Amino acid sequence: MQGSSHMRQADRSSPVLIVEDDKNTAALIKTYMEKEGFQAVVVHDGEEALKMIKTANPAFVILDIMLPKMDGWEVCRQLRGFSDVPVLMLTAREEEIDRVLGLSLGADDYVVKPFSPRELLARVKAILRRARPVPSQKLQRLSRGGLVLDPEKLKVTLHGKPVALTSHEYKLLYALMGSPGRVFSRSELLDHFYQHGEVVVDRVVDVHIGKLRQKIETDPSKPQLIQTVRGFGYRFTDEDEAYPG
Repeated sequence: MQGSSHMRQADRSSPVLIVEDDKNTAALIKTYMEKEGFQAVVVHDGEEALKMIKTANPAFVILDIMLPKMDGWEVCRQLRGFSDVPVLMLTAREEEIDRVLGLSLGADDYVVKPFSPRELLARVKAILRRARPVPSQKLQRLSRGGLVLDPEKLKVTLHGKPVALTSHEYKLLYALMGSPGRVFSRSELLDHFYQHGEVVVDRVVDVHIGKLRQKIETDPSKPQLIQTVRGFGYRFTDEDEAYPG
């Protein structure tokens, strides 16, 4: 998985980047992060955020949506082009479309303002735990039709070329590839990246699957690897099935 160093380095030796134009809110988040032993860096606009992500290699990004110069949506979209650093978005709007849009751009979670700093901290810790591989577990290398997923290296390649996936896309692919032919319901797939009782709409899975198909399918409009089972969910093509790739 391109940029997977972020996944391995998701610890307190790298800074948490706080992107928030409200200085009081930024200072409050920074204080709570530092009390928990995290390093924390604050920037106040979207353009500066992208520069900092490229230079500081943060372990985590807390990203407000309403920012000067470049909003959080665009920051998230651009950073996913070169990094899979975990992203938690801050939004003042609760509409479902905002939540789905944020996740479709590669955010790992969101918190609605006003929020409890303790809740925010708990979300950050939960995402970092999920992003960190389990070192004691020997994980199986998976391959199909030129697509290779190496869980030991947290790397995905397609015909030898690296594929940059978000943490959610990676976990979805690992679940599906690990049980070829099995039909997963949307709720089962949600459990692979929302493991702490978060309330999330099933539509989020469809968004992630769509993004994943864009990256691994020869023709995303006619998917051969990840297949839709109408009325049930999704399945990865079985090893015994013919695949043109």
